[in-house]
Formats: sequence, structure tokens, C-alpha cells
Amino acid sequence: MNTKDKGFSTKLIHAGAFDDEFGSATVPIYQSSTFRFKSAQHGADCFSGASDGYIYTRIGNPTIRAFERNIAELENGYDGIATSSGMGAISSVYMALLGAGSHIISSDAVYGPARGVLEQDFSRFNVEASFVNTSNLDNIRKAIRPNTKVLYIETPANPTMDITDVAACAEIARAHNLILVVDNTFSSPYLQKPLDLGADAVLHSITKFINGHADIVGGVIVAKDPAIYKKIRHSMVYMGCNMDPTQAFMVLRGVKTLAIRIERAQENAMKVAEFLQSHPKVAWIKYPGLKSHPQYELACRQMNGFGSMMSFGLKGGYEAGKKLMDNVHLAILAVSLGGVETLIQHPASMTHAAVSHENKLAAGITDDLVRFSVGIESVEDIIEDLKHGLSII
Repeated sequence: MNTKDKGFSTKLIHAGAFDDEFGSATVPIYQSSTFRFKSAQHGADCFSGASDGYIYTRIGNPTIRAFERNIAELENGYDGIATSSGMGAISSVYMALLGAGSHIISSDAVYGPARGVLEQDFSRFNVEASFVNTSNLDNIRKAIRPNTKVLYIETPANPTMDITDVAACAEIARAHNLILVVDNTFSSPYLQKPLDLGADAVLHSITKFINGHADIVGGVIVAKDPAIYKKIRHSMVYMGCNMDPTQAFMVLRGVKTLAIRIERAQENAMKVAEFLQSHPKVAWIKYPGLKSHPQYELACRQMNGFGSMMSFGLKGGYEAGKKLMDNVHLAILAVSLGGVETLIQHPASMTHAAVSHENKLAAGITDDLVRFSVGIESVEDIIEDLKHGLSII
């Protein structure tokens, strides 16, 4: 089926699918490491690129290709590259677009390992990185150097919920010949399409909203044009961080319900955010759907909804937050996000533990910050769970 002109929910279910010889209603799992050539010439044509045939699953696989094409269509991009994890996607982008002596500007509040791999590993190869609050565009302009190659933003940011203007960043990137990469994990293509706003590549930890069931680890990159796509795919293939066919099958199943999951979760999140905002033990809250959020107007303009992620702090700081996390029962104390279940965690001591205390504070990741991923349970139960936990403080 040609789904290019179909609605988003139709694309979720049908984009990337293909007819197999047995008429399977879903994309089958091609659990094979290698593929038979029709002839010696066919094998040579596959390796030279003259044929689209499959060679070896690290290089390409029918189940994985179906998933890659699905997400590429959802993001309105040229093509997708599936990886074994979100960090596989991030590392593939870094490896493809950065070289010895080059410089990257990144949002300071990003997923901890996305920062850590630059500071601890790519720095060994003379790659320089500047981490700034990209929600302030002047910070980006001031950080640009002659050797800057990539502008990497995460919006909304993890875990501060700061929002960066993608279209404005695209203008800056074009003016300085930079490649703009956006981590779209917190929004998913249902709520935000960075490529439409001018980004060159977008990536996701599909472990989160795209799969949505806390049972798969994976990543995906979508590029706007063939040149960047080929660079990143080349790096992914040679580093060997490809997705497994069964992973791809599971995520194709999960993505079908993305729209209805996000709609329910963000409906719940607004009610949870309003509850927390009015609670006397809550010192502050950042949720894009609240008018108190510093970039509320930008969120209204740039996103198609406010999502289900929020961060907040309690009066009493980390000790109060620790007591809350130890006394909720519905919300699961665990890292990750974007699943059907509600999760709660403490970034400063968990997901961002490897970031220095000084850098955490500079990025707004304070010790009192609690990250909350709202699920699709009955919202009354989520709020009752928070009420109980807060009553213990």
C-alpha cells in the first residue's frame, strides 16, 4: 500500500509493510544471518549496489527495512537506520559526522550517556564538545567555532524539559554550514517533526515512546537527504550496532498504537501536572502544557501536543524526593520512559550520574529534580499514588 498521502495513524500501521509470498498480514521475522544469492552475478550486484537484494543482516534485513521505512515515513525523511539501542543511534551519528579536530555543540541537558561518550571517548580522538542551554539561541551562536561541524539538540530536554526552537536552530545551522541533529525521543514523530522544521537528521531511542511497552531496547535515525543518510548508515554497518530482526518485529507491533498511547498519556499528564502544581509540598514543576513553563508559547507553536514527560522538585529537596520515590506503589521506580506504565526516577543519581556535579548544576539537573513519565493507567490512580507518597513527606 502506498501510504504517502494517508493519515498519521494509517501510516503507523501500514507504512513500510510489504507483501511476502505467503500473504502474511504482518511483516514476518526474517531471523536469518545471511541470504542466498540467485547467482554469482546477483551476489556481485548486491555488493556493488547494483541490486537491492539482501546480503547479511548486519547490512540489511527485510524485517528491519520495514521498520526503517515506517519511521522514515512518519518523520517525513529520506530513509531510516535502525540500531540495537538508542546509544547505538547516537554513536553512529557522532561517528559519521565528527572527525579528529572537529567540534560539536550540544544541549547541556541531554541523556547522560550522550554527553558522556563525547567527554570520555570521542575526546580521546581530539573531538571537542561544548554543552550549552540551547533554549537560549545566543548560547549557540557564542559557542560556534571555525571547526564546529554539528549542532545536536534534544527537545524537550532530558530531564529539565527545556524546549529548543528547532526552526531557529536550523537557520543558525544553515548560516554556519552545520549539520543539525535533533533527538526527538521525548516527543516522537506524533508530537514533533524536526525534519519539517529544518533539521538534517532526527533520532530516537525507540525503547521509549515508539515501542512503548518496556520490552525492547533499540534506536533509529532518519536523515533528510541521501548524502547524510549514506554517511550514517555506513558508520552503523561498520560499527556493527544493527538492530535484530526480532527487535524490529516487536517495535513494528508497538508503533501501531503510538497515537492512541500518546493521546491517553498526555491527557493524563496534564491532570497530573495541574495536581502537582497546586500541591503545597511541590516547590516547582516543568511541564510544557503548563503556562508556567518558560517556553510554553514555543511548545504550542512547535509541537502537536505536550507529551507525558515532566520534572518537578519538592520542598525539602532530594531527601523529600527520595521519600516520595520510596513510597509510591503504582509508579515504578525505574529509568526509561514513554511506556504504558508510569515511571519515576532521580536523574542526578541515576540516568545522569556519570555527569559531574558541576556540569549537572550548570545544565539545571539539580539534586531535587524528580523525573516523571506518565503512563496510560487511570489518571485517578496515578494522582492517588502521588497523594499517598507526598503524604509521607
